[in-house]
Amino acid sequence: MTFPWLTVLGVVPLMGSIVVALLPKSRGTLAKQVALAFSLVTLAGTVAMSLKFDGSSSQPFQFVENYPWIPSFGISYSVGVDGIGLVLVALAATLVPFVILAGWNDVDDSRGSVKGYFSLILVLETLMIGVFSATDLFLFYVFFEAMLIPVYFMIGRYGGPQRSYAAVKFLVYSLVGGLFMLAALVGLYVVSAQEFGSGTFNYAALVGLDMDPNVQKMLFLGFFIAFAIKAPLWPFHTWLPDAAGASKAGTSVLLIGVLDKVGTFGMIRYLLPIFPAASDFYAPVVIGLALIGIFYGAYLALTQNDMRRLFAYSSMSHFGFIALGIFVFTSQGMTGSVVYMVAHGLSTAALFLTAGYLMSRHTGSSLISDYGGVNKVAPVLAGFFLIAALSSLALPGMVSFVGEFLVLLGAFEVNIWIGAVATLGIVITAAYVLRVYQRTMTGPASPDVTGMRDLNGREITALVPIAALIIVLGLFPSPLTNVITPAGDLMLAVSDHMPDIDMAQGGGK
Repeated sequence: MTFPWLTVLGVVPLMGSIVVALLPKSRGTLAKQVALAFSLVTLAGTVAMSLKFDGSSSQPFQFVENYPWIPSFGISYSVGVDGIGLVLVALAATLVPFVILAGWNDVDDSRGSVKGYFSLILVLETLMIGVFSATDLFLFYVFFEAMLIPVYFMIGRYGGPQRSYAAVKFLVYSLVGGLFMLAALVGLYVVSAQEFGSGTFNYAALVGLDMDPNVQKMLFLGFFIAFAIKAPLWPFHTWLPDAAGASKAGTSVLLIGVLDKVGTFGMIRYLLPIFPAASDFYAPVVIGLALIGIFYGAYLALTQNDMRRLFAYSSMSHFGFIALGIFVFTSQGMTGSVVYMVAHGLSTAALFLTAGYLMSRHTGSSLISDYGGVNKVAPVLAGFFLIAALSSLALPGMVSFVGEFLVLLGAFEVNIWIGAVATLGIVITAAYVLRVYQRTMTGPASPDVTGMRDLNGREITALVPIAALIIVLGLFPSPLTNVITPAGDLMLAVSDHMPDIDMAQGGGK
């Protein structure tokens, strides 16, 4: 490919953020319009790139770009996507314009400028595209850490009453994870220098690197802790409910719907191929953490009276399923985990956006007990909330069902007891999802919601594409599975040290 697709997709929202930031403070409406326009151009470019992706290619990465950056340290600007990276880039590019549209009136100049918030969203989009397409580990680390900056300000400057505490907690947890990764990254560089004569961060060179088993286990842990915090996986999750509870709905969508996927994406892309023996060694531990997370997250969600914290804890439970699918090391589990990432991103977007609409029509309260009978006064809002809720509990016909079914199929293939235990978690999921819908949307209308207006055209426009993707991909998942499965199988093949796999040149069995 001669056209630099991934670089262009990253530069467009970055340029948009600069344009928005340079607008006069009084031009808030224009800032939103410009941000939406640049995000739609990015989405259109992502669709065009996706149509050119060759799912039958034997090459591990497509749309590859490679330019020297800091040659003396073996660092390069190297990007490319496989099927897994492609769908996550597409997820980010899809959600950003609808977040902008949905949050059109979420920010005013009473606390932080309008243009500042929407400029930060575009910066974050650039970094999300970069982190899912980097094929140089140092470049990946730069994007991984840089994402903290816009999110910190989006929470700390534009969030709710607990925004400062939540932003600092998010930053501290993420920085600690980043320090573990940095230490492991330096260790990996030293090991590569011992084998090649000079250190490198090139992904293709590091896959299959000959490492002492004990060193491999130590380096694995450095990366794993960073990814487990980012995901978040139990017991590294405690920053998430505070961040979700203090953030604007759009910030929560991008934080939980996209950024958290960086953790599980990193497990697939880096842990399995670069540390295959350590991945096998720690797999029982990770599976155990995943199973605990499924139940503990679901239990905490069941006990919540705050919708946003409930959604955060439910996400922790869902990430347990995703991690389980990765570390059972089966084709079905791997494909299911990536489909689950996409499904979770869409359902989370729908849940947080509808909850945000609901709160904006009340007094800003996110307490479940403050609502009731919303479907009688705002049936369209209640309908979208129902679609989001059913997607969250993985109803057949929704894309989340495809991911959850494949994860469980992979788990049962490895160990019937692991699959059985994970399946029990679905029961609790159904309980808390139906509880929040029943208490807020059904029954007699509470005095506080009487006279509540239904969704307007702009709000419906932001939700319709998300709901459509949830249903269409649930009924016809092949556009996802056809590009995810070959990439997932390659990750599993490389982690098994199959000698006929060459990450630099591609190949197969």
